[in-house]
Parts: sequence; C-alpha cells; structure tokens
Amino acid sequence: MAPSIDPHAVGKRPIHDLPTPDPESPMRPRKPYKFSTLCATVENPDMKDQYGSSSVPIYQTATFKGVAGEYDYSRSGNPTRSHLQHHIAKISSASHAFVVSSGMAALDIILRLLKPGDEIIAGDDLYGGTNRLLTYIRTHMSVTIHHVDTTDPASLLPYINADKTAMVLLESPTNPLLKIADLATISKQVKERAPNAIVVVDNTMMSPYLQRPLEHGADIVYDSATKYLSGHHDLMAGVVTCNREDIAQKLAFIVNSVGNALTPIDSFLLLRGIKTLALRMDRQQSTTQMVAEYLYLLGFKVHYPGLPNHPGRDVHHRIADGSGAVLSFETGNKELSEKIVGGTRLWGISVSFGCVNSLISMPCVMSHASIDPATRAARGLPEDLIRLCVGIEDPNDLLDDLERALIDAGAISLDLAQNKYVRVPENDALSLAVNQLQLDGAVKRGREWFVSAPGKVILFGEHAVVHGVTAIAASVDLRCYGLATPRNDGKLSIELKDLDNFYHEWDVESLPWDAVTAVAPGEHHPEELDQKLIEALNTRALDGIDDSQKAAHGAALVFLYLYMILSKPQDHPAFNFTTRSTLPVGAGLGSSASYSVCAATAALLVHRRISVPPLPQPSSSDHIHVSHQGRRAITPATAEEVNRWSFVAEKILHGNPSGVDNSVAVFGGALAYTRAGFGKKSGMEGIQGFKSLKFLLTNSKVPRDTKKLVAGVGEKKAREPELVNGILESIQSISDEARRALADPELPRDSLLSVISTLMSENHKHLVTLGVSHPSLETIKEKTANPHGLSTKLTGAGGGGCAVTLIPDDFKEEQLQDLIDTLIRENFHPYLTSVGGSGLGILSPYAEHRVSGPQGPQMDEELGQVTPPDSPPNEQISNGFENGTSDHELDPLREHFVSTSGAELSQWASGLGRWLYV
Repeated sequence: MAPSIDPHAVGKRPIHDLPTPDPESPMRPRKPYKFSTLCATVENPDMKDQYGSSSVPIYQTATFKGVAGEYDYSRSGNPTRSHLQHHIAKISSASHAFVVSSGMAALDIILRLLKPGDEIIAGDDLYGGTNRLLTYIRTHMSVTIHHVDTTDPASLLPYINADKTAMVLLESPTNPLLKIADLATISKQVKERAPNAIVVVDNTMMSPYLQRPLEHGADIVYDSATKYLSGHHDLMAGVVTCNREDIAQKLAFIVNSVGNALTPIDSFLLLRGIKTLALRMDRQQSTTQMVAEYLYLLGFKVHYPGLPNHPGRDVHHRIADGSGAVLSFETGNKELSEKIVGGTRLWGISVSFGCVNSLISMPCVMSHASIDPATRAARGLPEDLIRLCVGIEDPNDLLDDLERALIDAGAISLDLAQNKYVRVPENDALSLAVNQLQLDGAVKRGREWFVSAPGKVILFGEHAVVHGVTAIAASVDLRCYGLATPRNDGKLSIELKDLDNFYHEWDVESLPWDAVTAVAPGEHHPEELDQKLIEALNTRALDGIDDSQKAAHGAALVFLYLYMILSKPQDHPAFNFTTRSTLPVGAGLGSSASYSVCAATAALLVHRRISVPPLPQPSSSDHIHVSHQGRRAITPATAEEVNRWSFVAEKILHGNPSGVDNSVAVFGGALAYTRAGFGKKSGMEGIQGFKSLKFLLTNSKVPRDTKKLVAGVGEKKAREPELVNGILESIQSISDEARRALADPELPRDSLLSVISTLMSENHKHLVTLGVSHPSLETIKEKTANPHGLSTKLTGAGGGGCAVTLIPDDFKEEQLQDLIDTLIRENFHPYLTSVGGSGLGILSPYAEHRVSGPQGPQMDEELGQVTPPDSPPNEQISNGFENGTSDHELDPLREHFVSTSGAELSQWASGLGRWLYV
C-alpha cells in the first residue's frame, strides 16, 4: 500500500495559487500575477503565521510536542520547509515539491524509483556527478543505461522499450557546451512508446524562471538549488517537483525514509534567495547576451542559445523563456585561453555557476584531461574552451575586465583603421610554419632535440572495434626515446638500438632527391603515400639492408621518407637519429606508433616546421595565473602537426592504420575510438578527466597473427550471428561504462578501481567466447587471480601478445614482487607501469630548465640549447658500432643516451631537465 503524502512535506497547489482580490468592477478583471511577483511574495493560505510575520520564521527544532499534531519530527515535516516547498511548487508549475540536501541528493531519491532490470535512456553530455551516480546504480542495482545524443530526438527511438524503459534522463542546455534537447518532442515520443516510463529533467542551468519542463511533458524536474534558486553560493540544496500523485507518494516516502530533507535554516536561506530569482536572472541574462554578442562580433566561436547561429536556438526558445546566464567560447589556442582566464580580476576563477558574482573557468584545465583535438570540436570538450558564468555586476565593468584580459593575452588588438579592438587572427598554416621556427627570438642550426612518446594499451573493446564497437585505448608510461644530433660531415644516419643494434648512414646528397615531391611548409601530406619516393628509397637507399631485418628496414624507410618529404630545396641538414625504448617491441603495445611519433617530431624540429613554446614572461600582476608546471606545455597546433605526420609514418609501416595508436602516443591520456558501423559514426574522442592507473603488463612472448584472429571473429559472426552480435552489444556497453567512469573527475578512487576491475573481467570473458585468447594469456590471468585476486585481460589482438593487470593502490609491495617473480618463472616478461599519462614529450631547450653535469651536455650561452661540442679539425671519435661503415662525431648527450642501461633509461632521461608535454 502506497504511503500517504504528508501535507506539509510537499507543495500541493498549482501555479498562480496566490489569492488575488476579486475584480473591482466587471470592466477591469484582475490577471494572474507575473513570475517575479510570485517569486517575491511568499504566501501560503493554509499556513498563516499566528503573529503576522512578513518573513517565514525558522522553526529550528527537531521535534514538536503533542500527539497527532500537524508536525512531530523535522525529518518528516517542518513548517519552514513546508513554506519553501509550497513556494517552489508555485513557481514551477508543479503540484508537489520536495527540497533535499543537494542536487545530487535530489537525483538520488529519483533513481530510487528504479528496480533491478530497469533501463534508463540518458544524455551523453551529462554532469559528472550524474554519471558517477548512474555508474553506481548500474554496478550495484543491475540497471541498464543507454547514453544517446539527446540533441536529436530520433536517437532515442531505438532504445525506447515499452517493457524495459523505466526512465529517460535529460539536461537542456548541457554544461558547458549548451547543447539543446527538445524536451517536448522527446517527452511526447517516450509517452507514445513507453507509457510507464518517467521523463526526468535536470533544469539547473535554466531555473524555473526560464524553463518549466513539467509544462512540456516531463514527469519529474530537479534542480541544484545551490545555483540560481539560492543565487549566493552560501548553501547547498536540491529541489524535486512533479505533478503526478503516484510519483509524489513514492518520493515523499523515500525522502522521509532516507532523511535527507533540507534543514530549517537552509530552507529559510533558500526561501530568501528565491525571492530575488527573477530580478537576478534578468540582470544576469541581459549581461550574458551582451558578453556573448561582444565575443561573437570579435570572431570567437561562442556557445550560447541567445545567438542567432546557435544550432539549438529555435528549439530552445520554443520551450524556454530566455537564454540563461552561462556561455562558453573557444579561442583556438589552449595557452591563449589560459592567459585570458588568468588575466581577469572581476571574473573569479572557480567551478559552479548561478552566483551573483561572475565566474570564469577552463573546464579542461580545471576538471578534465586533454582530448583528441581532431574531434574535440564536434563531439568532445575543446581544451581551449572558456566558460563564463555571468553575475549581477555592472555589465560595463565585466566587459571592461574581460576586454583587458583579452588584450593582455594577445587575443585582440587595436585596429587603427577601424579604431576598435579586433581579434588577432589565428596564424594561417604558412605563417604558422614560419613563425614556429622562432625559439625566443633566435634560431640557429645545429640543435640537439631529445623527444619521447608513450606506448598504448587497449583497455576495452578489442576485436569488437572491427565491427563498429567503441574501443578504449590509453597511453602506457613505457616510452620510445629519440635523439636527433647534428653532424658536420654531410651525412644522415639512424641507429635503432632495440632492433639488433641496427645502424646505417647515407651521404645526404646521394639520396634520391629526384624522386621526391616535397610538402611545403603549411601544407598537409596528401592522403596517399608518395609511392615513387618509397620505391626509390627501397631500391636506391635501403637495398643493402638484409632481408632478415624487416623491422629495421621499415623504421629506416619511415625515417628517410619523413626527412626527404619535409626538406626544402637545397636545405638538407645532416644529423643522426638514435632511438631507444623501454617498450617491448612487437608485444602489441604500440611500439611502432611511439617510434613514428618520435621520428616525426624529430624530423619536424630539425626542419623547423614546429617549435617548443617560449619561456613564459614574468607577470607584472599579482593575480594568480593558471599553470601546468611543465605538463601539457606543447601547443595544440604543434601536437596536431606531429599527429598528422606520425599518421603518415604509420601508413608506411602498416598500410591502413586506424590512427588510434599514434593519437594516443601524441596526446597521451585515453581516447575512445569507433569505426563506422554499429549505429555509430567513425571517429576518435579523448576521454576527459582520465586518471592515471597502475598496471602490470605481461608479455607472453607468444607471436600472434592479427589478421587471422580478426578473420576468425568474422567467420564466427557469420556462423553464429545472434551469439556474436549479443557479445558485441555487451562489449559496447562495457566500453561506454568504462568511458564514463574514467572521465568522471568526482568518482572516488576506490570506486573507479572497482568498476574498472569488474569491467575488465567481463570484457575478457567475452573475448574468450570470441576465441581470441590464448593458453598463455589464460595462464597469466590465473596467476594474477590466484591467490592475488587481481583482474587481468588480454590487450590488442590476443592470440598471445600482452596481458594487462590492474594493480590497486593498496596492493602490497611484497605481494607485487611475488607476483612478478611468479610470472618470470613461467617465462613471461612483466612490466610494472602506469596507464593514462602524458603524451609526446620534448626536452626543454632553455637553460633554466636543463641540467648539465661535468660530463653531460654543454650549454649554448645564447639560448640555453644543448649543443654538441666543437670538434678539433680532423679529430673525430669512433662511432663505436660494429656494423658502422665510417667514423662520425659522438656528442656527450648521445654518448650517455646509448650507454645508459635500459632499466635506468627513463630515470636518466627525466633527470636531464624539464620535459614539455602535450
């Protein structure tokens, strides 16, 4: 039997229930009060104050005396809270309202309406805390969750099931990209296809003043009242409203049972804040429109539904009464955005929104990790995005402060001809290639460049990715290192220490320059490889390489191809390129991609196509500036250029690569990759907020035939389509859930590890069913599970290769060492490392960032760039290679690089100075 509704626990009256006087005459009837009047007038005819107080009193008591009275215990009902709930119902077009301790508490009581086996359709751009709670109920309540693009109502249709769909969870606008969902259309189509489903809307971005989703078919609406309803960021509260009696009965029971109803003092403060809601929002919204138009006219990409070019403008203004007080804009450059954010004074650098004070933030810097720049604008969160949450300050002061920050950052400048400030245009491709040659104003030939790039692991979605399922790939902190050192003898050479200590050199001018069509600065490589150049290199430059050295041949071909196609006419620098790796080569951990990134970066640096960022200038302001302290210091433009050329290198090695491996090696962190199919478009998207995790990677030392394994899964799908398609759907669900967990900045560490561990086990079981595991991998899995209780799965193609084992933070060192020893005794090769770290690294060339010991690199007095020492005439050092053909200079940095042991390589490289990373 459903519990009865406490008359004081919910607001019962419909909107506009404030009594109005009878008409003074038939000719002048009174009209319902406007929203601002309703906000400011707190009046409940059923609860008159005995003393006529003009302000609702605070009934700061836990209990009430008497038997069978209106109130007995504040958890179940309190007069102050009853006034507040009545007032909220009145302004929300609601029959019932509940107030609880926070916005997340509001969502929590709503989700308690679900039962095991239910399905939720939710947006794919939700608040991080919402995703965290959905992850919890999926894991602990066996509730299935489908995340879809709610900007397109049709995207929900395949997931609406009359028997299973229990709830649809929406946000509109979303935060911080302000995407719009057609609440009315979605509510209508859900009710037509699944009448029992509950449509829930998070209305925090709009507040009841600007949008009342109950009027458009929603069943439940909730707000974080911490934001606009309160307006002052001095309390935390959540609001839930509805019109259905059956839902209200259940919500009242849950609130009373859980005991998370809002306290009397916070109810009083929230009631006071709501009185000025309309006044505040009018001011904030009008100023936001001014700021949005100002930035839009300057030429920035602005996300705000009040602008005519917003893709959801028409839908939004059909269901809402205004555009809100939050906007975001893109500058095109992450470092530029940091300078803008750090240069403001009135705009406080802070998370959250809805306050009377204006706030500014960079979502990616403050709460999210880097994403794949190639897809961030279309599907993800641009790392240069700035979010503005506008307050009630004078609009002119806010605009002036923002303009000063834009000027100081170099984003805008005064156009004397027009006598106004205009946006400084982004460098076009040609000028970018020229301007990036500058290193603090002076460039000299003959620099050493030391670079590195991580390997990768596939955490989820192997093999299924071929059939359109999303795969999750992450960087692994085992790296390839590349060192480019100048030569003064007109020769080009390559040394591949990990490929049979391979070494080869060429006279620069003897290379087949007649066969090359160089790509000019600012231009992109054509989609197809230059087959004429490849043939010439194979027949005229690499013909002497032994057939048994296939891997070395491919690596040398990449090196020469990039070197030649990037060269300018008559500008062919002589240098040596040496590589070493802490990655196991051929174990499916992206060693070829990390090599490709190092080779591409070295070639681009030597040919002056890219540069490292200049040293930051000392600030004359005492204002706090955003800093990464050396991390993510390589600009997005540089990273994208390296990624393009490393993809060319991967084409040379693999023919038709996906681009996942090189993207992970450049950008680090983690990304989700989807091939076209399975109802999805092809693309890569960085996972925001990815946390570094400790993993044990175990090389089985068993070779694998990737093509054969992929073909086997395809054949199994043809034979047993129902079984395999079911597995693919399950793996897609695992990848989606892993992606949300990894991207949630507020998910507790222990919860994240628990979720990832469970999903790894699930994923591996499906891969075993697909037939792509191998006895060696199962042995590794058994050794890590018993007696250690760790989760292990294969990574990459399977059929041998590598296994990955998640290591919890509290796993004891002696246990770990015991496990490693056990795996070594089984003839496996384990590597303890972290997953999800930095991408491309370049050792800083600036003096204040470098270390030089008695036998270490020398410093260039002008730039602080490490340079080789001057060699006396006719005096050279033996190259020291058994298979070398001539002598050449061996500089101090390279001497240490090739002689340092593999176990000490990473630590030695890190100790050279400050590394700059993507």
